Amino acid sequence: MRIRSLQRAGWRWWHVASALGLAGAGVFVTRQAWADIVSIAMTDEESSHILLVPIVAVWMLWVRAIRLRLCGPRASWLGPAIVALGWLMAWHGFNHATQAAWHLGSVLVVVGAAISVLGRAFLFRFFPALLVLAFLVPVPGAIRQSVAVPLQTATASVTQATFEIAGLPIERSGNLLTINHVDVAVAEACNGMRMVFALVLVSYAFAFSLPLRQSVRIAVLAASPLAAILCNVVRLIPTIWLYGYAPPSVANQFHDWAGWLMLPVAFGLLLGIVRVLRWALIPVGRFNLAMQ
Repeated sequence: MRIRSLQRAGWRWWHVASALGLAGAGVFVTRQAWADIVSIAMTDEESSHILLVPIVAVWMLWVRAIRLRLCGPRASWLGPAIVALGWLMAWHGFNHATQAAWHLGSVLVVVGAAISVLGRAFLFRFFPALLVLAFLVPVPGAIRQSVAVPLQTATASVTQATFEIAGLPIERSGNLLTINHVDVAVAEACNGMRMVFALVLVSYAFAFSLPLRQSVRIAVLAASPLAAILCNVVRLIPTIWLYGYAPPSVANQFHDWAGWLMLPVAFGLLLGIVRVLRWALIPVGRFNLAMQ
């Protein structure tokens, strides 16, 4: 995109500097919440996807950069309103021990501070890229467990069937798989919750980084739990085999690395789905990315 196009739209370097400065001030005044988010992301494996959110957000802003010429910066009351809403939410969450509200309110304070300079048009044009920041909020334990239990059961069942089709002896009792007289719990060998929200994040980034029809985007997001199960099975099959026939240290090391490798696998799976839809002559694209 040419600099002159941005200048004609009213953009100047100080708009970006002011937005970043106000966003930084928002982080400073809510620093306790942000420190807690970083601490959870660094220490809780089931929330490690939070570390990917800034990268995904920057990427989604970059692929939409052409829209800057369609939404010149305009100071708007909407920014301070978002800041006030976020501050109220963070205050309520902190004083009533509601961690999700505390964290989400702090994120809104930062977003609102930036929108105060960038304007309402920027918010609407870049809304999908800003909405991804919601993934910064650690998922409450009750929600995680309600998703983890059925996901682990489904993963264990599919893994057992895969081993049996391959002619490998394996037994299953609930989420516990037994191979070569070694018991391996699915929650330990391949925790579904450790990957499910990371895969939802990847699915969201995929759906809103390509010029896809809204129906295709909804289908991609709806299919993300199935993608999580499939990727967990792909990861779990060699992991279970290693726990049964290799030293525990080898199995543990493979378990740790294989989790992150599933993210590009999931991205490739989503690309394959889009190609299949195109092969079947099903319209999936939108022609004007800047107007989405």
